[in-house]
Amino acid sequence: MIRFDMSEYMEDHMVSKLIGGQLTNAIRKKPRSVILLDEIENAHPDVLTICSRWLIDFMLEFYVSNKSIQIPKVTMEKLEKSPLKLDTLNEYGTDLTKMAQEGKLDPMIGREKELERVMQILCKRRKNNPCLLGDPGVGKTVIAEGLASKIVNCTAPFKLQGKKVFALDMGRLIAGTMYRGRALDAANIVKPALARGELMCIGATTRDEYRKYIEKDNALKRRFQQVEVSEPSVDETIQILKYTKKALAVAVQFDRFNPDKSIDLIDEAGSRKVLNQTKESKVVLKVNEVDIQQMVAMLTGIPVEKVSFEESHKLLQMEKSLQKHIISQPEAVEAISRAIRRARVGIRDPNRPIASFLFTGPTGVGKTELANSLAIEYFGSKEAMIRLDMSEYMEKHMVSKFFGSPPGYIGYEDGGQLTEAVRHRPHTVILLDEIEKAHRDVLNVMLQVLDDGILTDNKGQKVDFKNTIIIMTSNIGSDLINKGRLSSSKVQVNVEVAEELKRNFRPEFLNRIDEVIIFRNLINSQMKEIVEIMLKPVFERLEAKNIKVTVTESFKEKLAKEGFSTSYGARPLKRAISRHFEDNLVENILNGTVNEGGSVTMDVDRKGNVKFS
Repeated sequence: MIRFDMSEYMEDHMVSKLIGGQLTNAIRKKPRSVILLDEIENAHPDVLTICSRWLIDFMLEFYVSNKSIQIPKVTMEKLEKSPLKLDTLNEYGTDLTKMAQEGKLDPMIGREKELERVMQILCKRRKNNPCLLGDPGVGKTVIAEGLASKIVNCTAPFKLQGKKVFALDMGRLIAGTMYRGRALDAANIVKPALARGELMCIGATTRDEYRKYIEKDNALKRRFQQVEVSEPSVDETIQILKYTKKALAVAVQFDRFNPDKSIDLIDEAGSRKVLNQTKESKVVLKVNEVDIQQMVAMLTGIPVEKVSFEESHKLLQMEKSLQKHIISQPEAVEAISRAIRRARVGIRDPNRPIASFLFTGPTGVGKTELANSLAIEYFGSKEAMIRLDMSEYMEKHMVSKFFGSPPGYIGYEDGGQLTEAVRHRPHTVILLDEIEKAHRDVLNVMLQVLDDGILTDNKGQKVDFKNTIIIMTSNIGSDLINKGRLSSSKVQVNVEVAEELKRNFRPEFLNRIDEVIIFRNLINSQMKEIVEIMLKPVFERLEAKNIKVTVTESFKEKLAKEGFSTSYGARPLKRAISRHFEDNLVENILNGTVNEGGSVTMDVDRKGNVKFS
């Protein structure tokens, strides 16, 4: 017997002396001893509360009527009148069997095999502790609720009938501790009881947490029997829910784990449905297919609603919209437009990205600009494009930037640049610029993305690429085009460029790309149209400052002539616009020739100098 004179603990600061030293050491040395708390009525009021909670943290029973702790009768009478509850299971857990008797538990559907395995383990004489392993939201908790329902309905095995199932609230259990690590010592305390079968415990955790905390402790691991709880199928999820069939069919196709994801989605749709219902009504609102589709579009940005008349017109006119930004690349524009229409109507392969393209050709001909234009015209803004410069991935160790650093390395918690960006915006354009500069291991990673639309990050979580358009650009083959090979037939040029691509990329990589598009060199006659396209955003910025500027055809021709280069494409044109248009305009604004609210025309004189009128 271990005796403590509680009259020595009349001050509140003495509690730490009892809990932090004397009592803990005594229990560790003699864990099965009788503890006598003598003259407990003289102790500080906080002593009993904190002492009882501390004992709970070590999974010890603290009942007034239990012989393991002897308390004077006077004190027992005070405690019985006190609001303090010493029934630890009721205080720190929820009686699932009582809830089942009251009809407060939802029925368990589709988990009969897992529940049968749990009951089989519980009926064992030793090591009768099942541990449910599964992803968040797949239904681990509902299996314990199903066990409670079977016990109440007398359909459980005879050995389990009459048992009570308590769900411990681990947050409340830890909340009573004085120090962070104290509750974690409970594992070592309960190991003997778990092994002997004296304590029947059902664990529930994810695979990652199991590996992190239980698998490392072999003594604890061997006392638990694993029960795998996999994600239910689409048909099983539909059986779990009771809504319209079409609404369910849409709800279960969502990038989380069934059935939790589908329940949340329908719950969100139902909540949105009643937002405008300001008065109580007897009419029951129904969640239908359209409600689910609208909610998916709102949560993910992925358009899944039926194509409206306005959107149909927009899809049919996609080529014209893109050609406003891109000159003389009809093959690329048509390929992009076809991919968008296939995806939106829903006849594409749902297990791959919307489309994947390899744009190859000389610099400055519109490869990157086409990706920008697609993000603006269809996805709504330039922010809808994820751009990665593959020259940053030339080294082998840089591959980890794609999907995150391994555990223990700097940047592990940050995740990968590509995976985190796609997880944040799943409906997007991915531009991998100058893909030929990337290390071979980066291309190996892309094989899985291009084929299955899935990439696993450094934390083992799958990232869905099935609603992305992947565009890779390259300058491979530009030398063939720049040397005048365009004089030969287009078919011959395509063959030669294809051979060049095969020398630089592995066959399995090229074979997974939907379409390889060769961009042609720009010619002088096309530069004037490009000048108009590039001047448009400049005019819009000036209009915001209430300055109207017009340019003559002669001025456009000057810009086109100085901005054209067979080697560099349209890139020198930006410099020509800055030098001749912007610099001259800024100078005239500063000297007062051009004022806010005014208008001006830019032209060239006979000598080719810029003039204002």
